[in-house]
Amino acid sequence: MRVMTMEHKGTQRGFTLIEIMVVMVILGLLVAIVAPNIMGRSDQAKVTVAETQLSNIANALDLYRLDNSHYPSTQQGLEALVQQPSGTPEPKNWNPDGYLKSVPEDPWGAPYQYVSPGTEGPYDLYSFGSDGQEGGDGDAADISVWASGK
Repeated sequence: MRVMTMEHKGTQRGFTLIEIMVVMVILGLLVAIVAPNIMGRSDQAKVTVAETQLSNIANALDLYRLDNSHYPSTQQGLEALVQQPSGTPEPKNWNPDGYLKSVPEDPWGAPYQYVSPGTEGPYDLYSFGSDGQEGGDGDAADISVWASGK
């Protein structure tokens, strides 16, 4: 059995400044490579959420039409899916439980756009995307219920 003396304690050494810097550079490179991939997924996820919400709203609009023989007017808007609307056309068989618990905002915090009658179908239902303005490219492009495959 060997007993460590004071002489052997002095031979143990820690990391040098160069070794620590090399590790920091490697970690920095990893972050530089991985971070953009993770950040890009956030925007893609918001587009997917918007498409899913549009599909859910479109299904609620279809149920509304089945009960009332027409879609809500532009004036009545998507709130007609939550509260019984007034105005024309009058919903004769509006479901007292409503068709949605609430009308969601798009993932960027803006209201969904609804126009009835629409230009692409019986109504237009869309989000302006991340920029909140008509048109755009990438995640700033408009997202329509008809373009997402309804």
